Amino acid sequence: MLILSNTFMTFAWYGHLKFKDMKWFSALPLIAVILISWGIAFFEYVLQVPANRIGFKEHGGPFSLVELKVIQEVITLIVFIAFLYLFLKMSSLGLII
Repeated sequence: MLILSNTFMTFAWYGHLKFKDMKWFSALPLIAVILISWGIAFFEYVLQVPANRIGFKEHGGPFSLVELKVIQEVITLIVFIAFLYLFLKMSSLGLII
């Protein structure tokens, strides 16, 4: 669930940078881009909140709050690197090994 949540988050935060290449999208005002991003981010929360509740020790899961946060950050970095490489094609910038 956290991997899917991060995928939605990454598209919500950075997807519009690639979508600007599409003619219909480039004509949208900033407020429309923000609303589209919020719509995508909604699905991040739909997945992230229950994933953290299920995984948290006080709700019967195996992880402490600190462990959940570290797992979240590691997943975020992995998803973002994959996003850069696959979606934004930024491997030529030396960002991807």
